[in-house]
Amino acid sequence: MGLFNELINQLRVWVTEFSTISGGLQLGTVLACGALAWLTHTRWQQFISQLLGNFEKRGLARFFLRATDRAAFALSMLLYVIISRFILERFAINVSILDVFTPLLLSLAGIRIAVYTIRKSVPRSPALRAWEGVLSFMVWGVVALHLVGWLPDALSAMDSVGLDMGGRRFTLLSMFKLFIAVIIFMLVASSVTRFIESRTRKSLYMSPSMRVGLTKVSKFLLYTIAFLLALKSVGIDLTTFAVFSGAIGVGIGFGLQKIFSNFISGFILLFDRSIRPGDVISIGERFGWVQALHARYVVVRDRDGVETLIPNENLITTEVTNWSYSDRNVRLKLPIQVSYNSDVEQAMKLMLDAGNAHPRVLSDPAAVTRLMAFGDNGINLELRVWVRDPEAGVGSVQSDINLAIWKQFKENQISIPYPQRDVHIVEPPTTEPGSL
Repeated sequence: MGLFNELINQLRVWVTEFSTISGGLQLGTVLACGALAWLTHTRWQQFISQLLGNFEKRGLARFFLRATDRAAFALSMLLYVIISRFILERFAINVSILDVFTPLLLSLAGIRIAVYTIRKSVPRSPALRAWEGVLSFMVWGVVALHLVGWLPDALSAMDSVGLDMGGRRFTLLSMFKLFIAVIIFMLVASSVTRFIESRTRKSLYMSPSMRVGLTKVSKFLLYTIAFLLALKSVGIDLTTFAVFSGAIGVGIGFGLQKIFSNFISGFILLFDRSIRPGDVISIGERFGWVQALHARYVVVRDRDGVETLIPNENLITTEVTNWSYSDRNVRLKLPIQVSYNSDVEQAMKLMLDAGNAHPRVLSDPAAVTRLMAFGDNGINLELRVWVRDPEAGVGSVQSDINLAIWKQFKENQISIPYPQRDVHIVEPPTTEPGSL
């Protein structure tokens, strides 16, 4: 209660100060300077947005302009406050309140630029970019409390609010420290994992599946270690969370079993190397090549450019055709039927020439033609060719070869039969007159 009364007294001092004529003028001046600074910041944002259109590439000029955008509000308001302070002093008006805003605005500008510089110096992270403003104002809030002399009182007030759990007291201050520690350690872990990912991507001696596996394992371990270190850094005993372990286990067993199953299946796919980035697979009616492996799903892109997210569990429990599991060579079969009146040996040679003329058909293994059967309407032939890049599509190869065979057959008078049926009409026998 004594601490609460002290804060009340501090507020009363400020209210008394603002209730005077000079205090009211200074408060109105601060509000007017804030409004002008907001308009200035808005205009400056529009100006640099137009100017940055000429800086397509990243460079020092782009970094400098973005940095000034972060500090434009604080610096412009500081300028307006200094001008207003100079004018008020000419009329012998007390400016003690305006003096407080000078270090506050300077610290705000410096912190915004410092956090932006740190964000740009680490690997690109959408989460860090989204939380940049929040982190800046949190740090500035602590600095502002220190500058006005309220930080010790604020920390004491936060430390006095809490609850007892498991023989330990959790206060608002400890939760705030935990939040800050988690953010710091998570940012460090994120930077390290992105560095590992960039290094593995550049490695010439690691397979795609090994790169993805190493990135996932390192990310999981580093985030776990970062969270545990954050708990330890604020003095929280990890055994206090043992009471929640049963609830977590029940949650995984009932509500999170599918998510947990997909997560484990993702690691199984990485370690047994059955599905790798770049593989061409067929699952059900879907055909495409694997774009990326994630903790919960696999991204498969088909020939229409549509990306399908397939849960990892489906790739473990259902039948999957991997066209490039051990060998990227894929054989295509093109069945063709010619009439019985055609020269079969010439037709087989023309089919072979059409297949070998295609640029995607391999010479080793060589293309072959086979006489498969004597059908009802003609002789069944089959051309068998090999391609090395099924991810580029196999339908186009079949279409091009079939078209080339059709042209060759027309030029060499080889006919492709169509179904024919002979209908014999049987007349009933005639009966003689008078016979029964």
